[in-house]
Amino acid sequence: MQEQNPKIKVGISIGDLNGIGSEIILKTFADKRMLEICTPVIFASYKSLNYLKKQFNLNSLNIEGVKSTELVVDGQINVVDIWQDHVIIKLGNSDPSLGKYALDSFVATTNALKNNEVDVMVTAPIDKHNIQQGTAFKFPGHTDYLNQELEGDSLMLMIHENLRLGLLTDHVPLKEVTQQITPKLINQKIRTINQTLLQDFGIRKPKIAVLGINPHCGDQGVIGNVDDQLLAPTLEKLQSKGVMAYGPYAADGFFGSANYRNFDAVIAPYHDQGLVAFKTLSFGQGVNYTAGLSHIRTSPDHGTAFDIAGKNKADHHSFRQAVYKAIDLYRERKLYFEISANSL
Repeated sequence: MQEQNPKIKVGISIGDLNGIGSEIILKTFADKRMLEICTPVIFASYKSLNYLKKQFNLNSLNIEGVKSTELVVDGQINVVDIWQDHVIIKLGNSDPSLGKYALDSFVATTNALKNNEVDVMVTAPIDKHNIQQGTAFKFPGHTDYLNQELEGDSLMLMIHENLRLGLLTDHVPLKEVTQQITPKLINQKIRTINQTLLQDFGIRKPKIAVLGINPHCGDQGVIGNVDDQLLAPTLEKLQSKGVMAYGPYAADGFFGSANYRNFDAVIAPYHDQGLVAFKTLSFGQGVNYTAGLSHIRTSPDHGTAFDIAGKNKADHHSFRQAVYKAIDLYRERKLYFEISANSL
C-alpha cells in the first residue's frame, strides 16, 4: 500500500569536500529523528562520504549509495553517486581541484529540483574561488546560478526565528552598491520579499522596513542625498500601491533599538550592513533562504570554515535549521497555492 504522505525529499549538495560541509550534513542526519520528518538525498559519492564519516567518528552511521533518484528510499540516508573518481580529500585545505566536485554536486541537485525528483534543496558551503571551473560556472555564488536556473527574481533572505533580513545587493563590491541600486531594483526586491512573506510565511499583511544607504540616511544631504532622492520616493510609490514598505531607517539605531522586532522583514542595501547585524543576533542558528524562485532552497549561514574542517568541531545546528526551514517553507507554499486555487 502506497504511503499517503511520503516524506519530503531534501536534495543536498555536498559543498567543498575539504570544508565542513560533509561534517555538518552527516552530523545532522546522525540524529535518527531527522529521518522521521524527511528523506535526505545527497548528491556526491558513496565512496567519498563513507571515507568522511570515519573521519568524524560516525562509523555506525548508515549511508546508502544509489545510482539515481528513482532508487531513493525513505528512512535512509541516500547518496546519489554522481562521480566514481578516487578523490583525495585533505580536510582544511583549499584545493581548486575539488571545485569540480562541488560544482557537479550543486548542478546535479539543482537539476533534480527542477525535475521534481526532490522537493527542496539545501546546499552545503562552497569555496567561491574553487568552484569557478572555466566557463562551466561564472557566478559569484549559489544564488546567481539558481536565479538563472529556477525562474523568478531571487533575493537573499536570512532567517532566524522572527527576524527576516533581505538584501538589495548581495555579493558585489562596496564601491558598486550605489550604482546598482535603482528604482527598478528596489521595486523588484521589495515586491519579491512581500510575495515571499505572503506565500512562504503565511503573513497576510507584510510590514517591511528598508534601511538607509548612507550613515544616518544622509543627515538631510550632509552625508549624501541618495536616501532622500532615491529610496524615500520609491518607497512612497510602493506604499501608494498597497505594499507596506517603510523607511529608510538608519541601520545603527534601527538594530540598536530593536526596532526590527516591529517588522515582518528588513531589507538592507548591501551585504555587510545587514549580515553583521544578523549574524550577531542569530548566534550561528541562522538560515539563508533564496526567496523569489520557483522552488525552495536554503543553506546554513556560514562558509566552508577551512580553519576547523577535519577537527570534528563544526557546529551543525545552522545546517539542521536549514533543513527544518526548507521543509516548513515547502509546506507553507504548498498550502498557500492550494488555498489560492480553491478560492478561484
